[in-house]
Amino acid sequence: MHQKLVSAVMLGSCLALSGPTAAQSQQSALTLEAATRIADAAQAEATRNKWNVVIAVVDVGGYLIHLRRLDNTQLGSVAVAEEKAKSAALFRRPTKAFADAVASGRTGVLRLPGAIPIEGGVPLLAGDQVVGAIGVSGVTAEQDGQVAQAGAKAFTKP
Repeated sequence: MHQKLVSAVMLGSCLALSGPTAAQSQQSALTLEAATRIADAAQAEATRNKWNVVIAVVDVGGYLIHLRRLDNTQLGSVAVAEEKAKSAALFRRPTKAFADAVASGRTGVLRLPGAIPIEGGVPLLAGDQVVGAIGVSGVTAEQDGQVAQAGAKAFTKP
């Protein structure tokens, strides 16, 4: 019995050492402050071009952290921006990759649950790790992508 207890404690210690610490997990998490900065940069790009858009920033699991709908943006873009962000976070790639795949005839992408084949969703990286994503909707797919890239670029700045 004592041997089993010692083995369990040792196993638990090894697992604790091999996983990320609470401080490491918190450092890699996307904060509300960062999400706001990302949305601010995206909004600046949209405003400069006189585009009415919705900007959604999600965490690595695709859960909403920050949502911003600029004045006069159609209501349908709220759900689309959220879905683009969620798709980019969960699949760890821009939604443009899915749009390009469909355009080149790889329509099997359309059967992937949650894969949105419309440009405008961009993952947010901390080093080489995806920590969330931004999704934009309201104008053309290419314009949505431009606004999302501006937000993502603000996240990578020190």
